[in-house]
Amino acid sequence: MKIHVLGIYGPFPAGNGATSGYLAEEAGTLVQFDLGSGILSRLTARTAPEKLSAVFLSHWHFDHASDISLLMYRLQSVEAVLPVYAPKDENSLLYRMVAEKECFRLSEIAPGDSVKVGNLTVQVGPARHPVPTVGFRVTGSDGAFGYTGDTNTLPSLPSFYRGCRLLLADGLLTTAGWKEKKPHMSAALAAQLAADAGCDRLVITHLNPFTPPAVLLEEARKEFRNVSLAAEGTTLTV
Repeated sequence: MKIHVLGIYGPFPAGNGATSGYLAEEAGTLVQFDLGSGILSRLTARTAPEKLSAVFLSHWHFDHASDISLLMYRLQSVEAVLPVYAPKDENSLLYRMVAEKECFRLSEIAPGDSVKVGNLTVQVGPARHPVPTVGFRVTGSDGAFGYTGDTNTLPSLPSFYRGCRLLLADGLLTTAGWKEKKPHMSAALAAQLAADAGCDRLVITHLNPFTPPAVLLEEARKEFRNVSLAAEGTTLTV
């Protein structure tokens, strides 16, 4: 399984950057995880979006879902219908739009759900964020990768991501900037999660352009050695 890193920033992009978006590929199955600002153009550079097997959204904040509004126009122009899996959030304008448009087939998901999409199995897991949010564990022929979406710490996270070969984790904050009531983990806490879950490799994502990346990496490596920062345009292999 390959994971194409299309966008890494949050809650807003760096210059020429994009917010959250990852394309998983295995044996003809193409699944898009999150569709933030700037992702649709990068996705389109790789494949016609209507050829996706499905889109999974961790939540409906704009930095994770804004480009689905533009994807609507693309699907309507080619008369295509695309499956979308996401948590229910009736307070979200984007959720309500997707729910009513015929070019989307929206299925609501919650922790504990499991969805088979082509050659991939997507399990839905917990997250702690101000709006309904989930994480994902995606299993293919060579193992699993985890994607936390946006979350702060939760006791149930290590067991959900146990044994993932690759973990894409929200590590937005420095140790000094983290607090218990924040909506995100620190890089060090993301690294501790990878260690507690027995993951092989950690890639820290949801990077804030104002936070020095070297600080995040240094703090994470004190907790888990096999860690790197997400980089746009790269392809990760599971």
